Amino acid sequence: MPLTKEKKADVFKTYGGSATNTGSIEGQIALLTERISQISGHLQQNKKDFSTHRGLMQLVGKRKRLLNYMQKHNLSGYRQLIEKLGIRK
Repeated sequence: MPLTKEKKADVFKTYGGSATNTGSIEGQIALLTERISQISGHLQQNKKDFSTHRGLMQLVGKRKRLLNYMQKHNLSGYRQLIEKLGIRK
């Protein structure tokens, strides 16, 4: 099930500052994390869905690149974000 407009706006409001700030790195990473968790749940039930698995790997790679960018440019914000999202323990 894709993310609704309300859910996306809520994610950007929580992590990006405002609902219309869709270009913020924090908001993009949070949105990718939400999509990754949804797709992971789908793949636990549908183990042979290889095309979705490939899409998941692409999303994980994109999130990793954004996290690396954020780590280089805003280390304190990066640490707060990974703590808030619960990734990279």
